[in-house]
Amino acid sequence: MPANAKVTGVVEYRAGDGPLIRIPEGPIEVQLAPDSAVLSWGDSGTMQTTAIPVAEYQRFLDEGVIQPD
Repeated sequence: MPANAKVTGVVEYRAGDGPLIRIPEGPIEVQLAPDSAVLSWGDSGTMQTTAIPVAEYQRFLDEGVIQPD
């Protein structure tokens, strides 16, 4: 079940071998799996999604740049 959270600082991910892409500050949805966290943001017309390792998601939580609602 997805949980709501908020990006409050620099949260970046890498799509393949490309450059780092920043997730904009604001609300996100988080779907946790044993090995990854799927982050979704945007509105219905521009929804974007990425999966990051759960350890990286935990680091973002520990740094306070992702805050659960």
